[in-house]
Amino acid sequence: NSDREHVTPFMQRYSAAKRCNVSYSSDHSSKRWTVDEPEDYEVVKSIFENFSPKIDFGWLDVLALVDNNPDHYSANNNITRNEGYIMNTGQKLWKRARKVIPGGNMLLSKRPEMFLPEKWPAYFSKTSGCLVWDLDNKRYIDMSLMGVGTNVLGYSCAAVDKAVREVIDSGNLSTLNCPEEVYLAELLTDMHPWSDMVRFARSGGEANTIAVRLARAASGREKIAICGYHGWHDWYLAANLPSGQLDEHLLPGLDPAGVPKSLEGTVLPFRYNHFNELEHLVNENPDIGVIKMEVARTELPKDNFLKKVRDLATKNNMVLVFDECSSGFRTCFGGLHQEFKVDPDIAVFGKTLGNGYAITAVIGRQEIMDHAQDSFISSTFWTERIGPAAAIATINEMRDQKSWEFVKKTGGEIKNQWDMLAKKNGLDIEQWGLPGLQGFNILGETNIFKTLITQEMLKKGYLANTTLYISMAHNSEIIGEYLEALDDCFHIVRKSIEKGNTLSLLEGPICHNGFKRLN
Repeated sequence: NSDREHVTPFMQRYSAAKRCNVSYSSDHSSKRWTVDEPEDYEVVKSIFENFSPKIDFGWLDVLALVDNNPDHYSANNNITRNEGYIMNTGQKLWKRARKVIPGGNMLLSKRPEMFLPEKWPAYFSKTSGCLVWDLDNKRYIDMSLMGVGTNVLGYSCAAVDKAVREVIDSGNLSTLNCPEEVYLAELLTDMHPWSDMVRFARSGGEANTIAVRLARAASGREKIAICGYHGWHDWYLAANLPSGQLDEHLLPGLDPAGVPKSLEGTVLPFRYNHFNELEHLVNENPDIGVIKMEVARTELPKDNFLKKVRDLATKNNMVLVFDECSSGFRTCFGGLHQEFKVDPDIAVFGKTLGNGYAITAVIGRQEIMDHAQDSFISSTFWTERIGPAAAIATINEMRDQKSWEFVKKTGGEIKNQWDMLAKKNGLDIEQWGLPGLQGFNILGETNIFKTLITQEMLKKGYLANTTLYISMAHNSEIIGEYLEALDDCFHIVRKSIEKGNTLSLLEGPICHNGFKRLN
């Protein structure tokens, strides 16, 4: 296939071809007079228009024209020569995507720049278990995000896909409501006895926004104290007015562009396990009506932290909202808050709830949830049938397989192995996260090391960096082979540190760490 796009490699390989070199007094190999990209076409079109109506001009005429007017013909200077020959199909499509989709795609966490710029496959053709095939039909073992934490049962889970196919065959959306939303609501309230009612959405950002609206309505106060990452909506990004307030809440570099400045001061962040910060916020801002936080992400609660937050909320008549979009169903059957025996007033679920299908849930106490009837919270596609059907099948499969026990145990074992491999190779690492939603950083030039590991693991057939979501598809054989491959990569990192040449080993740019505008 590449020979159809790049003509000279075949000539170089074909032994019967007669070849000779024609030299010139100066090196002009940096000149780009080919037409591969729209920018190339603009340059060549401009050249022809300059000589028009003359069409028998030679290359020396063009050389003189371009040299005398370099700025006029610079539109394609940013294109790398022969990059198409070394790029995979996914990267080629990613280049196209960035021209028609702001930011290139719909989710920051899936940008190739977050993993391995210019090398990451970017797009998939099919999946199975923890296997992903790219657009060139190359197979990879996913030891990284597993659908950004959605596929705890593994990709293409037969039981969940079967339930979805059945509702597709019988109809996904109609004038009437789907019965599955009632069955799913009953399932969720049964496993969380403190809750009474449920509202559904299709994304974590939507569900968190619903929770905030309900909590504000119930408390009668507008200000919110937040801890953690809760989505992209205005209410949350208002915490970054002024800029930088959210740098410790998962994504540094977020710009609240487009968020009304009138929202400044309505959302006040505090750090996890720093109860004194939250207490200070509440004392200084009596109009705080909501505390919204992740139960845990990079660390577990210390010094009875969650209980103290619960007591503070109760004492001040504030609504306590637990965001369980990431933590739910990973260490127990339902919300992580159950393990700590601290009940919120509202909990938000997503990601694992549908094993890759779009479904999120807001569960809560009746006196709070009933405010959905006072405030307008409604959407056509929250009534489709695939999401609830997938969630019911997913919950049943998780219950039958006790997936949370496997995820918790396996995640703990991998954490131990990461530590052992680091010590074996003389690397200093720090680990973070819950078992099953975890990661590590090699101390020092963290982002350079992360990029190098991703690069070398990709060569070995793994989608892997320094973050790992465990799924039921990650069996002992796959994990064993993954750890062997990672051991080799740790060794490469160690040697590069000793030689001081880590950066020179990278075959492309360093990966991004947080939110950056793509040029």
